[in-house]
Amino acid sequence: MTKPIYVLNGPNLNRLGTREPRIYGSATLADVEAMCRAELPDRPIEFRQSNHEGQLVEWVHEAIDFGAGIVINPAAYTFTSIALLDALKMFEGPIIEVHLSNIHRRESYYHHSYVSKVATGVIAGLGADGYRFALRAVSNALA
Repeated sequence: MTKPIYVLNGPNLNRLGTREPRIYGSATLADVEAMCRAELPDRPIEFRQSNHEGQLVEWVHEAIDFGAGIVINPAAYTFTSIALLDALKMFEGPIIEVHLSNIHRRESYYHHSYVSKVATGVIAGLGADGYRFALRAVSNALA
C-alpha cells in the first residue's frame, strides 16, 4: 500500500477565505484540500488543520510512522515552535514548507522560520497554488 503524504496546516488556516483575503487570498481551506486531492488523485493524502501546537506535533509523529512525505504550513508556529522543529527533525522523508504569503515581504518577525532548518524546500508567496507545487515536489522526490 502506498504511504500517504501528510498535508498539515497550523493555526488560523481554518479561517482562510475570510481572514485577511488581501494577504491570504479568497480560497477556503476546503478549496485548498480539494485542489491538493485533484493534484495527486492516485496518492493518499492526510489533510489536516489544527490551532494547537501539540496536535501538529502528534501528526508529525504519525507521519514519521506511516507517511511518505510532509507538506506543512505551520502558520504562526513557523516562527515560534522548537517543538515542531524537533518533531520534523525525526522525519526522514521530504518536507516542503508552504506559506500563502511571501513571508519575506512582511514584518521582520515573519522572516525567521524554524521549520526551514529541516525542510527540503520552501514555497512562499504563491497563494493556494503553493500547495499544488509542494505536493508535486514531494511526489517527485518520492519517485
